[in-house]
Amino acid sequence: MARMCKFGKPVGTIMQVAYVVDDLEKAAMHWVKNLNIGPWMIMEHFAAENMKYYDEPTSVDLSVAMAFTETMSFELIVQHDDCPSVYKDVIEKHGFGAFHHWAITTDNFDADVDRYLNDGAMLAFSGEVVPVGRKRFAYIDTAGNLPGMIELIELNDAVEDLFASIRVQSEGWNGVDPVRRLG
Repeated sequence: MARMCKFGKPVGTIMQVAYVVDDLEKAAMHWVKNLNIGPWMIMEHFAAENMKYYDEPTSVDLSVAMAFTETMSFELIVQHDDCPSVYKDVIEKHGFGAFHHWAITTDNFDADVDRYLNDGAMLAFSGEVVPVGRKRFAYIDTAGNLPGMIELIELNDAVEDLFASIRVQSEGWNGVDPVRRLG
């Protein structure tokens, strides 16, 4: 049986669904109004390093908004620059508001990345998230098999605490202060 994350999902399962948008606050308010999901936590200019887009160094500038409903996280992503990226790729193919990826947590990051690569998928985007102890993420290009990418998120206590803190704010949320800023 898989270990349970602090935010209520078993490790190795889908814990997040993500979409690319052109305006975080506007998109978040749309989700609040139509799906009653919130509050949304915005992280401006997401701090990541050693980023690579299809094995080429990149410095894509993006911001994200995250919210939970029960144990499922939703993420909205906006790209602020014109760098080639997995986000820009989806926007060019499907437009703003399009589904982008499912996120899966992992305690075995290298083995899980290798498993996808050995199955013929490509590593589309990767890097290290600085504020949570330089934990790694990897977007696996599964376009040949699935209608979106898979993001693998390497776990540690700081990653789990971040997602748990966002989930806690959604529990019993009464609709007040629907868009908030993190860090």
